Amino acid sequence: MATPTARKRLPLHTKIAIGFIAGILAGLAIHAGGITDLAWVQAFTTYVTTPFSKVFLALIFMLIVPLLFSALVVGIAEMGDVRALGRIGWKTLFYTVVLSAVAVLLGLVLVNWLQPGAGVDPALAQQLLADNADRAKEIVASVGTQPRGIDMLVSIVPDNVIAAASSNGSILSLMFFAVMFGIGLVLTPTPQTEVLKRGIDGLLEISMTLIGLVIRLAPIAVFCFMFNLVSIFGFDLLIRLGAYVGVVVLALAFHLFVNYSIALKIAGHSPVRFFKGAQEAMVMAFSTASSNATLPTALRVAEEELGLPRRIARFVLTVGATANQNGTALFEGVTVLFLAQFFGVDLSLGQQAMVMLVCILGGIGTAGVPSGSLPVVALICAMVGVDPVGIGMILGVNHFLDMCRTTLNVTGDLTLATLVAAGEPDLGAGETAAGP
Repeated sequence: MATPTARKRLPLHTKIAIGFIAGILAGLAIHAGGITDLAWVQAFTTYVTTPFSKVFLALIFMLIVPLLFSALVVGIAEMGDVRALGRIGWKTLFYTVVLSAVAVLLGLVLVNWLQPGAGVDPALAQQLLADNADRAKEIVASVGTQPRGIDMLVSIVPDNVIAAASSNGSILSLMFFAVMFGIGLVLTPTPQTEVLKRGIDGLLEISMTLIGLVIRLAPIAVFCFMFNLVSIFGFDLLIRLGAYVGVVVLALAFHLFVNYSIALKIAGHSPVRFFKGAQEAMVMAFSTASSNATLPTALRVAEEELGLPRRIARFVLTVGATANQNGTALFEGVTVLFLAQFFGVDLSLGQQAMVMLVCILGGIGTAGVPSGSLPVVALICAMVGVDPVGIGMILGVNHFLDMCRTTLNVTGDLTLATLVAAGEPDLGAGETAAGP
């Protein structure tokens, strides 16, 4: 007699999609019924959905520092050849700058052509600005603490590694130390450092295992995120800001499916095969709105689905989680010009060029966490004479756009890793990049 087969479980990304849709529908029901202010609704958001959302992200961020440090150190140490590290590093930097520049330029062209700021109802804009004034001012206030110009470059070198590890704004400093530490391991081939290397490798495995356990809570967390957002704003906000959202999504989609496909095709890879292999990481990025939270999934997808060499995948994806954020750079450029159009500030080509350059740097230096780009947007607005408090108008749709641009960021990291892996002399069987 045949034994009954075990019931097939839904994959995680399907559960996340279900949670996402359920959150939207539940939020719309609350908003349409006009019962947002009822006591039980307030209690549900205050004591259930909001705390769960915060705990979920806190659990992930708790493990991000050991993950980033160990992955980068091990990735560099596994290269074994400092000259190879230099070649891969320069290729990573080159492709990062080129892809980010193309993304920002695309966004600026579309926002100048479609003029999304001219289609926003001024009365609604002022209402949203007033409703979100406190939140916007908090974001703007943090701008003053951010280093600028040459200070931004100098601040990458930490004077206190422990302090850098405890600050989200100093994640690049921690990564700089990890790079130096990894180079030190390569340059010090002794039995003692081999033991240390194995220990750090074990730290990486533990970090990824723990984050994998936390990610299982993602379907519930995504429901909470979307319920909170939609129950407050409903479809009205999305419709009123539809022009702005449409331009951002159009630019992100064009860069994702057209520009990345062209880059992959030029490098001799199949875009269809690439996107098929990367879909799990893309869904996770869209759901969590965090490049750092998606890093474990992206690392696994790069090795198992795209067949990228582990040493290159770990190095490029770990660096890319913070330094290669095409979607963030594009979003920042479109948002600044949108706010300039709304407030009637006419930006010259020179000013728009400055916006483009700062957005490229902002995409490199923005933390890969939800809403990490908002302080950068406020900073750029102040630089070009646009009231930074205007970002209060976009806070209602920021979560959705954050999910979209994070999807582009993570896909861009995988694209970058694929491009960097192409032509490396040590790619052998089982360690080949996604082929044509």
